[in-house]
Amino acid sequence: MGMKCCSLSLSVSCNASFCKFSCQKCIPRREACLCKSWLCKSCLCKSWLCRSWLCKSCLCKSCLCKCNCQKCIPRKEACLCRKKACLCKLQDNLVALEKAKEKLIERRRDVMRSVIDAEQQQMKRLDSVHEWILRVEDVETRVDQLLIRERSQQVQKSCLCGFCPWNCCSSCKFGKEVDKILKDVVTLTNEGDFKEVGEKIPEAKVGLQSMVDEVWSSLQEEQVGTIGLYGLGGVGKTTLLIEINNKLLRTPNEFDFVIRVVPSKNMQIGNIQEDIGKRIGLSDRSWKEKTVREKATDIFRILSSKKFALLLDDLWERVDLQEVGVPRPSPENASKVLFTTREMKVCGLMGVQKTFEVKCLSDQEAWKLFQSKVGKETLDSHSDIPRLAATVADECAGLPLALITIGRAMAFKSEPKDWKYAIQVLRKSASKFPGMDEIYSYLKFSYDSLPNDMIRSCLLYCSLFPQDYSISKRDLIDYWIGEGFVNEYNRDEALNKGYYIIGFLLHTCLLEEEEDNSHVKMHDVVRDMSMWIASEIEKEKEKFLIHAGDGLSSIPDIGKWEEMRRISYMNNQITATPGGNPKCPYLETLFLNDNSLLILNNSLFIDKPNLKVLNLSYNHSLKRLPERCFSDLFFLQHLDLSATGIEILPEDLKALVNLKYLNLERTYFLRKIPRESFSCLLMLQVLRMFKCGYLCEAPVDSILFGGGEYLVEELFRLKDLNVLSITLKSFHAFERFLSSNKLENCTESLCLQELDDSSKSLDVLRLAHMERLETLHIVECKHLEEMKIDVPGEVQHLRETHFQGLHVVKIKFCQKLKDLTWLILAPNLKSVSVSNCFDIEELIGVAKWSEVSEMIENLNVFENLETLRLENLPNLKSIYRNALPFPHLNQMVIRSCPNVKRLPLDSNSAKARKIVIKGEKEWWKELRWEDKATENAFRSSFISHR
Repeated sequence: MGMKCCSLSLSVSCNASFCKFSCQKCIPRREACLCKSWLCKSCLCKSWLCRSWLCKSCLCKSCLCKCNCQKCIPRKEACLCRKKACLCKLQDNLVALEKAKEKLIERRRDVMRSVIDAEQQQMKRLDSVHEWILRVEDVETRVDQLLIRERSQQVQKSCLCGFCPWNCCSSCKFGKEVDKILKDVVTLTNEGDFKEVGEKIPEAKVGLQSMVDEVWSSLQEEQVGTIGLYGLGGVGKTTLLIEINNKLLRTPNEFDFVIRVVPSKNMQIGNIQEDIGKRIGLSDRSWKEKTVREKATDIFRILSSKKFALLLDDLWERVDLQEVGVPRPSPENASKVLFTTREMKVCGLMGVQKTFEVKCLSDQEAWKLFQSKVGKETLDSHSDIPRLAATVADECAGLPLALITIGRAMAFKSEPKDWKYAIQVLRKSASKFPGMDEIYSYLKFSYDSLPNDMIRSCLLYCSLFPQDYSISKRDLIDYWIGEGFVNEYNRDEALNKGYYIIGFLLHTCLLEEEEDNSHVKMHDVVRDMSMWIASEIEKEKEKFLIHAGDGLSSIPDIGKWEEMRRISYMNNQITATPGGNPKCPYLETLFLNDNSLLILNNSLFIDKPNLKVLNLSYNHSLKRLPERCFSDLFFLQHLDLSATGIEILPEDLKALVNLKYLNLERTYFLRKIPRESFSCLLMLQVLRMFKCGYLCEAPVDSILFGGGEYLVEELFRLKDLNVLSITLKSFHAFERFLSSNKLENCTESLCLQELDDSSKSLDVLRLAHMERLETLHIVECKHLEEMKIDVPGEVQHLRETHFQGLHVVKIKFCQKLKDLTWLILAPNLKSVSVSNCFDIEELIGVAKWSEVSEMIENLNVFENLETLRLENLPNLKSIYRNALPFPHLNQMVIRSCPNVKRLPLDSNSAKARKIVIKGEKEWWKELRWEDKATENAFRSSFISHR
């Protein structure tokens, strides 16, 4: 140790095995040491092994106090005592904390089971229970942080069995945290002993009863004589009509006659007359022998003097009431006609005054119906069955016919394995589930009743998409055009026909419309029925192989491809197409989009002579295509490579002489498209190149070289081009592009990127002539200073005649741009995004047109706007100087705009709808409001945005 001191036996009184000095001055101090394995700091020989020990109470304030003054020693001993308490219990507390955590997790699981049971019984969880669960989740996170991260950092630094830390302060602090959180865990566990976890929800009129009440109320309206109920097969229309019929019979003074008739699909007037005759006393043999006209006269004679209710169930076509002999309902006779149908068009043909769509059940209603068919005894037979049963009920997607059929099939199935197998079958091959063939056969009436094979094929095509998939109407029509279902030569006519077919399928309830009106989807059971028809019914022409959204990482059944016409593996995690070369003489459609493809084998493109539609989009990691991959695809009409990582298109792209649709949007790294490629595609109608080559430079031998000048020249040769989306990187290319009325008129999306210094000013009216323009991006135009309008006095006229279709505008990295006042010319804008434009001071600067500012202020600026994003605009001070109503606004993001102190809002803005405002907390606190009412109106709208 380098010190002179007498060395005696190690078994000194303090048993400090690390202190070998037994001089008379050392021993008393070692005896005074509270921790027997700790070297006394005040030892005069200064043999202090642990030099990081702190004595905070020492009067000399020395972090390495080595003195032995009488004032220091007591304080150092007191410090040791306090730290010993933290450190001695640390190991025990950590073990106790792990056990307490396990106990808390078990308590939480018990509570959650009770909550799930209560919610399945239509109960609402108590607020106190919900708050307790949130607190448990928070504590669990804190415990994990201590046990995993902090513990590994702190305990591993210890020596002497954990009681001699090199950094005692932090270790002691850690010990206190463990002790505190241990108490919190124990407290939470005790608080989790709930007697009740839910409360009953007040009974509300939902589902069938609610619809019965609505229809009944309409029956009381004097001006309503004929009512139509329409909806998907199996949705409960007949049940609803029976309920109305029974309610009418229970009120005998309401009508003189209540007549319910079920016409056959091949409706015969005589059969309807006989059913009516039975109800009004005309059923003898002599009456049955009369002609249809004679029967009609008799029926009319009786019913014209009575108040009647005629209920017709499941009409497939118009019924001529006059031919039957039924008087037309009117306010004078107060009679009613009520009917159900699967097709909305029948309601129009019948001249209804009111229609009701009978929809599928909500989750709660569906679960309640399913429980009633399964039975309480089965549901209570095992603790896992209610959870599994809820999953089975979800597979029915609220369709009463499916809920009833499957519920009855699962009654008395008391083993969880039976329910797990049922879920597996319903998800993989629902047609094999007991009773599903009956459901499908019932729904197939709607399919069989479609006017022709073309519309039937259009419906079956929708089953290629995954369950609950939102299908773009525009994309769907493009597929149908590629397949030849819609084969009008003029694209506008083809689009009109496509929208007509979609409308027809919506009115027959075989498709469902999404809220945005631009997408549709298939009901789960209708999709299963369509797959059953397309894949398993031998007499049908279609042969489908569908594994869309099945979670596959490879293609296991390529041997089945040979007989197929349409194959879909979209929405999986497939990384490569399989080897081998199956001949696919009938294959017309192949969907491999939304996967993780890295490699495409050549065999994918060989021996597929009839392939018409190929979709490889959204394979972001796919960087190349095989050489000469398109040579044999002579009949290919629809090719989608959008959102892939492809860098080069092969030379034989020119071989696709029948191609009508080519999508290269968001191929950010596509740098080479061989020269003269597009000019060979003389049938091309749709070319989408928005953000094509966005992140790379094109070589000299590419169409994309020169910022798009060569591209524009090739586009001039495409006589049938009808839809275009394009990215241009040269002001000269843009000027050349605008010289063609045809290209202007067919452009839907335009991205102007990195325009050169000759583009300091952009005349907005040049864009105004692009009649179909929907999306405009202006990106990294560093020299652009203004987007001007030379005729401000014609603002009102321009607003009414131009930019009607412009919905999306994004301006990014245009540092010198001062304002975007021209946006007032676009009345139908839905999304505006402006970012990294450092000189912008006003978004809409009305003052610059002082002579017409009053007129501009009367315009409904942003009247259709749904989203406004303003990011990293350090000099922006004003969005608009007045408050705006924003009737459709959903979200406003204001980020890194420190000088925006006021929003264009007042208490009437976004009235009757909740909008979200995102931004930094500091910015939100400094906002100035129009008045207190406005501040109160938007107080709850803010979400912190980092």
